[in-house]
Amino acid sequence: MTSREGVPVTRLARPYRLAPGSRVAVVAPSGPVPADRLEEGLAVLRDWGLEPVVGPHVRSTHPDLDYLAGPDAGRAEDFQRAWCDPSVEAVLCARGGYGAHRMVDLVDWEAIRAAGPKVFVGYSDITVLHEALALRAGFATLHGPMVATETFLRDAPTREHLRATLFTPEAVRTLGLETAGALVPGRARGVLYGGCAGLLAADAGTPGGRSHARGGLLVIEDTGEGPYRLDGVLTRLLRSGALDGVVGVACGSWQECGPYEKIRAVLADRLAPLGIPVVEELGFGHGPTALTIPLGVPAVLDAPADGGRCTLTAEVSALR
Repeated sequence: MTSREGVPVTRLARPYRLAPGSRVAVVAPSGPVPADRLEEGLAVLRDWGLEPVVGPHVRSTHPDLDYLAGPDAGRAEDFQRAWCDPSVEAVLCARGGYGAHRMVDLVDWEAIRAAGPKVFVGYSDITVLHEALALRAGFATLHGPMVATETFLRDAPTREHLRATLFTPEAVRTLGLETAGALVPGRARGVLYGGCAGLLAADAGTPGGRSHARGGLLVIEDTGEGPYRLDGVLTRLLRSGALDGVVGVACGSWQECGPYEKIRAVLADRLAPLGIPVVEELGFGHGPTALTIPLGVPAVLDAPADGGRCTLTAEVSALR
């Protein structure tokens, strides 16, 4: 595997942690948000002592394309206004779905960069914005549960891990559920990046997309992709060069992707030849429990050959 020329995956600027009273913006860069789930999620944030403010299009639906939370320009404006508001300390996504690819190039990334790093949380379709914030702004972000999703609302360990990451990030630097195992044993150190595998593949080759992964420690998961479709996703990442130079891979959940033994076979077939450590079922993504993963910070992936506990340990806390 030969790395392309260019800047390697490097440590990114971290935002400050939150505190009681922090003002946080909730946005919907992708799909429309169920009203009942949104209100329930906002109540959780208030219980944490945060002051949530809701973007104008979070409660909207596109007039013609009902899979979008309002027009592309409006969703981009909500995101940018929240980021550039000096009173807002965090931008939290309400849900994923589909649509971030449609609005990402409408954002003024120079303005985002000038506003500085802020806490940003989301996963699934929000992977597009994680990559943009890393590559176009240089900011570390959090791959974590979203305010109006079932996992956040129904799973206490998911909520608690996000809360700890936001308020006491040094307490949750080592990650990994008991399910984690070594698909390919080894130990690797690199800078965390990644998200939903299908979105990473869709982003490859686009303007501002990642051309290689030299020095990167990849985290991937997905939902609703059958074995042959996941094979295609991973093959596109490999053929495009987007995985050139990757030092290790941590896999999360593969919700509704088919029997896990078949998914495991695809992961082994596509990733084992890279000759790098690969951990499976670490415990993040669309699964029943979703740990919050810091992106843009250096970390160590441990996959012991003797069957010992597999872990992902951030070398610095996710937030300052």
